[in-house]
Amino acid sequence: MLAQQGYTTYATMRNLSKQDALLKLAKEAGVKIKLKALDVQDSASVQNCVNEILAEAGGIDLLVNNAGAGFVRTTEQATEAEIQWVLDVNFMGVVRCTKAVIAHMREKRSGYIINVTSVGGLVGQPFNEFYCGAKFAVEGYTESLASYVQPKFGINFTCVEPGGITTEFANSVFSQLHSTGGMLEDEYKPILQQYIGAAQARRAAQGDAGVFQTAEQVAQVIVDCANNPQPPIRVRTSAWAENFCQLKTGLDPDGRKLQALVLKNVLGE
Repeated sequence: MLAQQGYTTYATMRNLSKQDALLKLAKEAGVKIKLKALDVQDSASVQNCVNEILAEAGGIDLLVNNAGAGFVRTTEQATEAEIQWVLDVNFMGVVRCTKAVIAHMREKRSGYIINVTSVGGLVGQPFNEFYCGAKFAVEGYTESLASYVQPKFGINFTCVEPGGITTEFANSVFSQLHSTGGMLEDEYKPILQQYIGAAQARRAAQGDAGVFQTAEQVAQVIVDCANNPQPPIRVRTSAWAENFCQLKTGLDPDGRKLQALVLKNVLGE
């Protein structure tokens, strides 16, 4: 969709052997995209990719941090290695990619970084404490950058906050759950069954359209932000997500009031 808007678009993935499906979709859409290998958990991989793009394109105007992984486990059940993995993919991946491009954007006094977070970055939810914790961290990281890098160096920042999306994300979460022992026989099991049952009931009552969005719908929000000369600090991507986060975002839906308040109280502006 960004390529259709005229952007020279680089898509990245850990394993380039999986690129054929993406290239086919781009061809069907009548656009060209460029593929690069990038692993958000590997600083050298991130920096090498960014260096290649800077050498080829001469600059980077927009970074979309979209890599993420869900995780369903309680604090008692999760191993430290699992916790580190969730935080590394969802938070440190954003930091590594941002760190790799931000000096270039600062030097030219322009740029835009969009971080795809989640309603789970605003509202903590059962069995998702580590995923939500990582997404909360991205929200705080983005807000902090927007409080001084944006006004001083002309770099915009936005958190895009989807609810459920009809991709392989949810399937990957439950595959990960099953691969690490499934539902454990403890006091949390009936609560987890209640959690899964409630999700299935919502889907049955409202249908996919009432709860879930397509990837294309979320991508359209990202494109709209990219084309906005004064983009929001944060934006939900559906009516369901907006309603779910209403108590957290109702007084300041786009985050600009809080940004102004921080500038006034902390930097005296």
